[in-house]
Amino acid sequence: MVEKSATSRVEKLYAVKGMNDILPPDSSQWEWFEEQVRSQMTRHAYRNIRTPIVEPTALFVRGTGETTDIVEKEMYAFEDKLNGEALTMRPENTPGVVRAAIEHNLTYDGGKRLYYMGPMFRHERPQRGRYRQFYQLGAEALGFAGPEVDAELMLLAHQLLSDLGLRGVRVELNSLGVASERHAHRVALIEFFQKHIDVLDEDAKRRLHANPLRILDTKNPTMQKMVQDAPQLLDFLGEASLKHFDTVKTLLSACGVKWNVNPRLVRGLDYYSHTVFEFVTDELGAQGTLCGGGRYDGLFELLGGKPTPAVGWGMGIERVLELLKVQGHSNIVSSPDAYAIIPETAGLHTAMQCLQVLRSEGISVQMHAGTPDGMGSIKSQFKRADASGARFALIFGPDEIAQGVVAVKSLRDGSGAQLTQDLSQPAQWAKSLQSLA
Repeated sequence: MVEKSATSRVEKLYAVKGMNDILPPDSSQWEWFEEQVRSQMTRHAYRNIRTPIVEPTALFVRGTGETTDIVEKEMYAFEDKLNGEALTMRPENTPGVVRAAIEHNLTYDGGKRLYYMGPMFRHERPQRGRYRQFYQLGAEALGFAGPEVDAELMLLAHQLLSDLGLRGVRVELNSLGVASERHAHRVALIEFFQKHIDVLDEDAKRRLHANPLRILDTKNPTMQKMVQDAPQLLDFLGEASLKHFDTVKTLLSACGVKWNVNPRLVRGLDYYSHTVFEFVTDELGAQGTLCGGGRYDGLFELLGGKPTPAVGWGMGIERVLELLKVQGHSNIVSSPDAYAIIPETAGLHTAMQCLQVLRSEGISVQMHAGTPDGMGSIKSQFKRADASGARFALIFGPDEIAQGVVAVKSLRDGSGAQLTQDLSQPAQWAKSLQSLA
């Protein structure tokens, strides 16, 4: 977006609608979240993978589904001007992870547990918790066929959300069985919907034969009652599929995770099988799904690889942070340990030498920055020190420097206590600047 100033011919530029700047202090919340994620992934032995933002369009046509809204309506797809290649800015990352695993033969020596964080792109109407550039956290377990890994991934997501302090997030799950069971259900589903053709909206009619499972996920209120009476896939599952599903549920219960079976929870693509799940909140309106995933054993073959079992999930970072805000957990701000007050420019040399040592010892210090006319008054510097959130002010006044000390004043405990430290030995007292909680 551009706007011409009344006093200038230079156009003012704005961010693309639905693609947002993340600025301080909000960025502190993001950094905190990312630290929690890395800690959780390390504890579960998941390793980081980073794939390109731009991938071949064919990857998503095959991997996301040609008849999905994402491919039909929402992708940022374009033609490379240099070679005419059809490219797309990734709308999700599971296809990219699988493409990378196939290309680099990642599972040649056994299964791999991977995670990623990064921006995704979908051209849709921006709204709360739903943006054109949005950030997603994902975890993928490649090469593992057992139900215990389905449960492990759900426990990973559950533990992360719990450690973040979120409340009231429910776990919904279902089983899609295997291809033959889904085919039998699909036939019954089409037959059922054809009997209610007058109730179907245009989207549902278009999907009736191409992707009837997607009709079950309709948001159209006039179709809700009819959809509730549709045949359930669970009734078509055989013994092996039921055993897989029962094991997942048993393991979740054994680990203290409450769950609900939602027979309408589906995925409209044939490469999905067995477990599908979502973590849902009622506090974000229509954008209440925080995390969704499932087993996609058929995707490797669809993208040209060898048959490889796989399961994973994706989590919307903006939605998680929004829920933290709604529930009162959004006061996380990254503040320095200390703020350096320097009354005179003559003290800059000494002060900056001291600050470099403190920083090398792991202390966060913000230095006051002056103007061409000087460093500014002590009063104004203390105002900036207080606004920074620092726990201490380090005062490099001319009297202190002459005595070979720096004055250290407490800013957060209400005491205003002040002491002095040896300017020549900052490494010895550095850690004391982190002593206040």
